[in-house]
Amino acid sequence: MNKEKIVIGTRGSKLALYQAERVKSELERHYPDLTAELKIIKTKGDKILDVALSKIGDKGLFTKEIEIALLNGDIDIAVHSLKDLPTMLPEGMVLGGVLERGEIRDALVSRRGKKLADLTSNDVIATSSLRRSSALLRYNKDLNIIDIRGNVNSRLEKMENGYCDAMIMAATGLERLGLDKYITEYLDPEVIIPAVSQGAIALEIRENDTRIQTIVDGINHYDTLNAVLAERAFLRTLQGGCQVPVGCYSVMSNDVIELTGIVSSLDGNSFVKSSITGSCSNTEELGVKLAEDLIDKGAETILTEIRDHLNSNA
Repeated sequence: MNKEKIVIGTRGSKLALYQAERVKSELERHYPDLTAELKIIKTKGDKILDVALSKIGDKGLFTKEIEIALLNGDIDIAVHSLKDLPTMLPEGMVLGGVLERGEIRDALVSRRGKKLADLTSNDVIATSSLRRSSALLRYNKDLNIIDIRGNVNSRLEKMENGYCDAMIMAATGLERLGLDKYITEYLDPEVIIPAVSQGAIALEIRENDTRIQTIVDGINHYDTLNAVLAERAFLRTLQGGCQVPVGCYSVMSNDVIELTGIVSSLDGNSFVKSSITGSCSNTEELGVKLAEDLIDKGAETILTEIRDHLNSNA
């Protein structure tokens, strides 16, 4: 008897392949009569490596080509780092589920073992994220920050070759690749608030594809799903993307979730931050309320200034 086959679409980086293999393994473990096959798809974000992410734009930068394959029926499931997935999905696409979340914090990787408190204006710190650079400047105005692109391994190689003295990266990516030995320090979310959905692996599927949705339900981690739905509702309400200094993270305990969010100017001089606590029964509503609270405190003014600045420098 032939096994049922599912095709999983993924980017080709080591981290993307690790995540797709995780999904494949979970599916085949949960469904012994199913076999999963990986299909590597190159995205715009993989092709343009010499331009800052904030100058390219973030509308499906790492997802669009995979979503086209999904809509065309070339693949059945698209696997992404959820933080790369826009909060407004293309027509015909839905977030089918997520795997259990990994580490949410950012990490400092330092060539000489310095911790964040030890870094000075003489140290060059690299990051691809406006959220991280803004947080670094809030922490210490004198820090010397530059942009860096590339996958996890190529960034580490750039640092070792003298491009920078330290980098801020997502800790979970380093952990998943067995590179956590490079982590000098896990950064407190109160210092650098993580990206929305950081640490979560997303399974994007076609809307109304009941066969695939039923299969995905079997490996869906519902506590993680509740948390990331809240965070994504927060970001969606602010109409922010992954290339603006917006962060949000959640802490869950039993049936209670606490959300903390921030919107900051590029230089870190202006920011609004707040937290909200409520029931896990409707986490998206809490995400919307948190965003509205920040809007009342001036978030929209900050975001408008950022967008105008980025557009003028595009």
